[in-house]
Amino acid sequence: MKSYVRMFVVVMACTFALSAFAQVQQFPRNQWTDYTPFEFEGGTFENQEDFIASGRRCASNIQPAEAALMEEDFQARIMETGLPEVTGGTINVYFHVIRKGTGVSNGDVTTTMINNQINVLKNAYAPWGWNFNLVSVDRTTNSSWFSGCYGSYEMSMKNALRKGTAKDLNIYTCAPSGGTLGYATFPSSYASNPKKDGVVVLHSSLPGGTAAPYNLGDTGTHEVGHWMGLYHTFQGGCTGGDYVSDTPAEASPAFGCPTGRNTCSTAGNDPITNFMDYTDDSCMNKFTAGQDSRMDSLYTTYRYNK
Repeated sequence: MKSYVRMFVVVMACTFALSAFAQVQQFPRNQWTDYTPFEFEGGTFENQEDFIASGRRCASNIQPAEAALMEEDFQARIMETGLPEVTGGTINVYFHVIRKGTGVSNGDVTTTMINNQINVLKNAYAPWGWNFNLVSVDRTTNSSWFSGCYGSYEMSMKNALRKGTAKDLNIYTCAPSGGTLGYATFPSSYASNPKKDGVVVLHSSLPGGTAAPYNLGDTGTHEVGHWMGLYHTFQGGCTGGDYVSDTPAEASPAFGCPTGRNTCSTAGNDPITNFMDYTDDSCMNKFTAGQDSRMDSLYTTYRYNK
């Protein structure tokens, strides 16, 4: 009976992790709202907060109940494996460029943009012992995959292109539907669907792209954080549901770079410079020691030697 219950938890956690991308969380408005119209990649929003509320900043949203199931599975696996924790290393990267034609505007990102994206990842994760090695780059011309990489064509794209094992990072650049900037799978979902594993980002979010203010490469940094097991810093709102003790709780995602923002008064100022918030790329610059510890544990449990 005990093993049956554990299997049920694993299946449910993985199912929730895979289905949660389509969910959009609703957050309260706050005094940091700027009512200047916000234009992004051909779309116009009432303001930047409306863009955030639309769910386009990141589609890797996990609801609290779903996160609790994922954490239950995580804790059970830690007790079972007893493995020494991996505290860093080099992650091989397979980079897949999905384009609808030639030219950067059609998704055909340049080699320089790809190399710069890898360097952004290196700089963000190096303080915590992680490095990224670009193993290969492939380019696929497929207009259906290009615009349907978040939705109906995701699995056909990934089934055809994904390489490596659980510990290898596959990055796909394309134009996710609805103007979505990116999404990622979480470590616990690998076992149930290995081919789906990886990170998908908007091609114009790479360094030098047109997706300002999200065009310095930190959409990639953010989504790789999910791939390594991190939740958003605002997960669970003021209850602090990101399972990391040294990221101050915040009631809702931050945008722009609102210095001094404090939406959960007793928790301290919101972690607006954290890579797992929703601020502009130029505002993001750090992970915490607690996030590093979590990444190490999740990578060891679900990815290392799998």
